[in-house]
Amino acid sequence: MSADATINTATGNHAVDPYKTQNFEDPPLPQKIEELVDFISEVKFGMLTTKQSEGEFLTSRCMALAGKENGGIDLIFHTNLFSGKTMDLTLHPQETNMSFLDPVNGAWASISGTASIISDPSVVAKYYSPALKAWLGDMGDGVHDGSPSDPRIGVIKLEAKLATHVVSRKGLLGRAVDTVKGAVQGNVPAINSIRELSLEELAEWRKSHPN
Repeated sequence: MSADATINTATGNHAVDPYKTQNFEDPPLPQKIEELVDFISEVKFGMLTTKQSEGEFLTSRCMALAGKENGGIDLIFHTNLFSGKTMDLTLHPQETNMSFLDPVNGAWASISGTASIISDPSVVAKYYSPALKAWLGDMGDGVHDGSPSDPRIGVIKLEAKLATHVVSRKGLLGRAVDTVKGAVQGNVPAINSIRELSLEELAEWRKSHPN
């Protein structure tokens, strides 16, 4: 059933998902993209969800944004080429999601897409961070030392296919007041701005913002 569907009751037709109906907005594409990119850049840390390479379950882990491409919609992350997440993405590249949350105001973003694993030394060097040494360590062999030339270091590129971005319209107090009022009166409050980006919109943006 579509979220836009309605239920016929004694008091008339009502949306099956009143929260989305009350909070959905569709601003111009540049605004949707730019505000999503700004949000992701500010939050930086999020949860990467993949399908297990050795099983049927989903698994998530925290990741730090390492870069952005194509006008900000395609996301870059570091990875150990021999890690579990790399194996997951190699076998199930299309079953990938990255989510971001601002715990203070409740804003969040979800990006689903196709992941690719990149081991090209020039790309690794472009996005390299000295902080990677803390996660990879130095094996003392002059090769596996956490430097840009460490053969364990790779890059994950998530090409966005669908995205949802929820922008908080009000502060914490205002949201709390409206939520309580809605619970008492039975009216769903308009406290957020829900924006969605389709496959077609993302492709249009990517075409006009090549690397």
